Amino acid sequence: MVRLKPRRLIDFLKRLAKKPPGAIGLTILLTLGIIAIFAPYISPYNPWERVGTPFEPPNPKHLLGTNDVGQDILSEIIWASRISLTIGFLSALISALVGTFLGVIAGYFRGLLDRLITSITDIMLLIPSLPLMIVLAAFLGRCIFIIIFVIVITSWPSVCRMIRAQTLSISSLQYIEAAKAIGAGSGRILLKYIIPQILPLTMAVSILGTGEAMIAEAALSFLGLGDPLAKSWGTIIYWAFVSGGFTYGAWWWFVPPGALIALSVFGFMNLGYALEEELNPKLKQQQ
Repeated sequence: MVRLKPRRLIDFLKRLAKKPPGAIGLTILLTLGIIAIFAPYISPYNPWERVGTPFEPPNPKHLLGTNDVGQDILSEIIWASRISLTIGFLSALISALVGTFLGVIAGYFRGLLDRLITSITDIMLLIPSLPLMIVLAAFLGRCIFIIIFVIVITSWPSVCRMIRAQTLSISSLQYIEAAKAIGAGSGRILLKYIIPQILPLTMAVSILGTGEAMIAEAALSFLGLGDPLAKSWGTIIYWAFVSGGFTYGAWWWFVPPGALIALSVFGFMNLGYALEEELNPKLKQQQ
């Protein structure tokens, strides 16, 4: 792995954009990010207000029609992008940081600490993720922060195992052994030699994990375990299901949010793969 220096960020993004997956991922995610940021300005209506008759199909006044109470679905989807993207990004970022911290500790210090962390990781990986998320969400309550916590609990073990393996590989290199021989402390070795090489992998894992976290949020929301006071793409599909949108055939209510979830996951996957190719010299040599 190579280091990513802040002063080279612009050049790095340019190289990333030259790769087809990177260009596709950046285009999709930048577009969705702009929509989320400027939602109050580009949304045609207040998503919480009744502005039409129930179950209006797409028309010039309501481009994606209305739901069962006459709310504009396009406005709902625009505002929901904020919640869906925020939950996905924060869940993936926290999972990557927790997994990286525990993986580095286990891979570098080894011994009893490594066995303890590895045992907990293996146990968590044996438990099916979706049933565990459902149980935790049902027990802890329906709140955005609870959803993030539930996703983090089920996501960090896979990151930890990956980072541990990478840390073990780096720790066995000769220059790490030389640093120990001349009296360098563990803190210095971790901060100067190991963590800078681990961070690019953490970054790639965060990007890839965001799409998975968005799918997890949508699944929980569809099962009625999402925050009832917040609009996300998953909760829009949930209300379409429980309020007769599927039975009525109101495809404009549930197809667009589902398509946006799929598009977001596609964007994060492409960006994550391009990022991994750019930061991993071994993958560069194979091209």
